[in-house]
Amino acid sequence: MTASAALHPGLWLAAAGVAAVFLRGRARQAVLLAAPLAALAFLWALPDGPHGAWSFLGFEATLVRLDNLSRLFATIFAVMAFAGALYALGQASRLEVPAALVYAGSAIGAALAGDLLTLFVFWELMAVGSTLVLWSAGPQAFAASRRYLAMHLLGGVLLMAGIAGHVAATGSIAFHLMRPDTVATALILAGFLLNAGAPPVSAWLPDAYPEASWSGMVFLSAFTTKTAVYALLRGFAGTEILVPIGLFMVFYGIVYAILENDMRRILAYSIVNQVGFMVTGAGIGTEMAVNGAAAHAFTHILYKALLLMSAGAVLLQTGKRKCTDLGGLFRTMPLTAACGIVGALAISSFPLTSGFVSKSMVSQAAADGHLQAVWLLLTAASAGVFLHAGIKFPWFVFFQKDSGLRPAEPPPAMRAAMVLLAFLCVAIGVVPGPLYALLPYPVHYVPYTAGHVVAMLQLLLFSGLAFFLLLPMLRRTLTITLDTDWAWRRLAPAAWAPVEAAIEVARRGVLGPARDLLARAAGAVARFGSPQGAFGGAWSVRAMAGWVVALLAALLILTYR
Repeated sequence: MTASAALHPGLWLAAAGVAAVFLRGRARQAVLLAAPLAALAFLWALPDGPHGAWSFLGFEATLVRLDNLSRLFATIFAVMAFAGALYALGQASRLEVPAALVYAGSAIGAALAGDLLTLFVFWELMAVGSTLVLWSAGPQAFAASRRYLAMHLLGGVLLMAGIAGHVAATGSIAFHLMRPDTVATALILAGFLLNAGAPPVSAWLPDAYPEASWSGMVFLSAFTTKTAVYALLRGFAGTEILVPIGLFMVFYGIVYAILENDMRRILAYSIVNQVGFMVTGAGIGTEMAVNGAAAHAFTHILYKALLLMSAGAVLLQTGKRKCTDLGGLFRTMPLTAACGIVGALAISSFPLTSGFVSKSMVSQAAADGHLQAVWLLLTAASAGVFLHAGIKFPWFVFFQKDSGLRPAEPPPAMRAAMVLLAFLCVAIGVVPGPLYALLPYPVHYVPYTAGHVVAMLQLLLFSGLAFFLLLPMLRRTLTITLDTDWAWRRLAPAAWAPVEAAIEVARRGVLGPARDLLARAAGAVARFGSPQGAFGGAWSVRAMAGWVVALLAALLILTYR
């Protein structure tokens, strides 16, 4: 392994997470904050190209492959690890933030992986780290964490089976552009899509993420789905089936987010919705589309984390997460409300925010490719995003009715993290050049044209008008939304119960006589050894001598016959 690969940013970040478990006080806080910054420095100290060759089962693997795409994703993962650690600096759980650093380091490792084997190793480490983040929330998250782990183990099995089949067919572990035209590559694609939250198993995300702690969901929102987007851009850009899959995710997330009453489930469904834009961009596959999907992944991590930080602050300070229990919090949490509004504007692609300069690139790629239906659907989806995340979340949480709650602002570290991300959301929107310079291909796109700005403002203003006109219909009630996870959480166990009962009846019918015979034999043996049995009572000397003589005689006959 080369000296440069010894400074692998992901491995250093994961190692710092493990070390933080054993630290206390200021030393622990220093490690949690310094490790992501050190990982970012190591990342930018490495030149482009492959680094760190290692061997496994005769294959030559590459620990790090640096180019614009991998550097972009690794950079935002390191930035998010720092912001999340700052936000969670007061987290009481000793496991959560160290596990989150292992999680973030594994995501960086996956983004930098130079081959399928290295990718799989970090992919599975990422599943372990994220499960520990969720599990550390306490007993109320145990069931969700088990379902989450089971789903990601399934994704890992699909990915490993696909990699094994691909290696057997080609003899190569190289991670490059593929097509799902074989069973092996189709399985690899399925493994990526499962982590992206694609149908029909999108429900694992809103099932698990909202059960994390007030800080845990911030970490969970950043890495798993965006690592999957990176893998799709690297391995399956231009795969046409991704376009309808992405569009389904876009509208699926909108519909369920509008129906939801839980503020964190609203934002969880919004993650699926936003990743749908990225998957659609990967499916279009042109340079503009890949740039747009990558840029949108970068900005999404920032504004989604900002929204979840504001929601986490509300949860920490009030102990409530349902919209029906909240409202009027802007009175005593003005900074949190302001940061939440910045995040809401960014996710809605409002001009001068980061979402405006990134999401529009995907729509432009659809227009450039003469995909008019795709362009229209993405435009309509932008209005839906403004409805559920741009207006609904801040309105029902911070405004609408006065809930009577008067919580204080969260602790200083949490406020600092929110202000940092709010600043980045606005700074990227005002000056997108540095972000565009990081993208995989040269950018020939100007977001701030008069036509684009006016069209987006019209779309957002009419969406806002529709929200307030339909407000009586959009007011939330104490309801529970049923998603596809109902099939394996409720329907499958209910359907399996009579089958299991029938199997038990059949088993008893077949094995019953044999079991009765064994029971009688066991009873006989027990009686034989009981005080009343043959070996249970006190023996006389004459009986003992008789048994010894008989056994010796048998031994002599068998030996000298």
